[in-house]
Amino acid sequence: MMNQSPEADENNTMTDQSDQNIVKFPKAFWTANFMELLERAAFYGFYISITLYLTDQVGFTDKETGYVAGAFVALLFFLPPFAGALSDRIGFKNGLVAAFTLLTIGYTLLGFFQHKTIVLFTLALIAIGGSFIKPLIAGTITKLTTEDNRARGFALFYWIVNIGSFSGKTFVPFIRIGYGLEFVNFFSAVLSFAALLFALFAFKQDVTVRETKKFSEIFRSLWKVVSNPRIMLLILIVSGFWTTQYQLYATMPKYVIRLLGESAKPEWIANINPLIVVLFVVLITKLMSKRRASTSIFIGMLLVPVAAFVISLGQVMEGAVGSSISFFGLFTAHPLVITLVVGIALQGFAESFISPRYLEYFSLLAPKGEEGTYLGFSYLYSFFAAIAGFIISGYLLERYCPDPKTLPAGLTVLEKAAYYQDAHQIWYYFIAIGLFTSACLLLFIFVTDRNDRKKSLIVSEGQ
Repeated sequence: MMNQSPEADENNTMTDQSDQNIVKFPKAFWTANFMELLERAAFYGFYISITLYLTDQVGFTDKETGYVAGAFVALLFFLPPFAGALSDRIGFKNGLVAAFTLLTIGYTLLGFFQHKTIVLFTLALIAIGGSFIKPLIAGTITKLTTEDNRARGFALFYWIVNIGSFSGKTFVPFIRIGYGLEFVNFFSAVLSFAALLFALFAFKQDVTVRETKKFSEIFRSLWKVVSNPRIMLLILIVSGFWTTQYQLYATMPKYVIRLLGESAKPEWIANINPLIVVLFVVLITKLMSKRRASTSIFIGMLLVPVAAFVISLGQVMEGAVGSSISFFGLFTAHPLVITLVVGIALQGFAESFISPRYLEYFSLLAPKGEEGTYLGFSYLYSFFAAIAGFIISGYLLERYCPDPKTLPAGLTVLEKAAYYQDAHQIWYYFIAIGLFTSACLLLFIFVTDRNDRKKSLIVSEGQ
């Protein structure tokens, strides 16, 4: 996953696991988690293919795809507080029914129609429907667990999210290669419809809350966050990491297919990230538990340019050793695949250092007594990273790894290959972004620590 990108947002819940014995959960808890599994499989199956679909099926250029996909993902991260407030009013069951109805309709329309205007409309439907899911499912789990088993409940939720993400991306290549990109949308529509049936007939307990937020209150909270220079600087700096992380979905699928052919499976390569996070996030969090949150985040940020550098070596290795590397005679792999797997694994480790500690660091920087208000918009880094990551990707792909349909007709194999000989230079830009944001974070930590020490000294002297 995952999965912040949509996977990473859910990864933060893993750090709150309890050592108590598992307590029996009500049926509605398992129903909600199963719906979440279906929704995540549907979403990530669609998400890993979104740039391919928008360019190859709908006909957007790489640059246009960057703007459209960036706006879509950014909307997914901007709307949840408002969707959550609306769900509090109409009830969680009704919210789930509405969400899965919108998702089913949206994915189905994308499968049948590839007209640009219709696609933009249906992407908006999917964004609205998807924005309900996280606050609804997370809210349901909160209400259906107790203080004794809540940590276990969210740990199970976290694992189910990643199982959904992993399984969706595992099945999609067979659909894309065997039937076509538009059928990936039907796959997502079927899973969303199955979740809708569970919401209608299996989810009996309607979860409600007594207090609801007004939209005006949400906007006031948002303004507090964006008008706080310290908080906004942290959000923008961490956005640099996620700008690179989003290349799993923005750049990598096209990069792999255009260099290796339509039979390549970038979906499976992308699965390395959630696999690494699932296996190592708890261990890394435990090892870093005695270190400051800012230290853990900085280590993760330093891994970002290393990961991008490793990925950039694929074409260099191909030139040196050929198009196939044997591993003890057991199997062979293309150098491009090897470097992508290693680089994406490093990104997974980076995420494991950053995600669990980011909310902790964010809350420490928030004004005292207002931590809850500020944490509600801590995800804004994903909003900015989605816009930047997908738009930058569109421009870089068009320059270094262009759509084959845009190349002159009648090219020989060697002439065509010349258009892709510098494709690896795409990753140089993300090396630069990683180094720059790491330096910015180091400076940010130094300045904020110094200012905090000054404030503490003034307070102590005043007493």
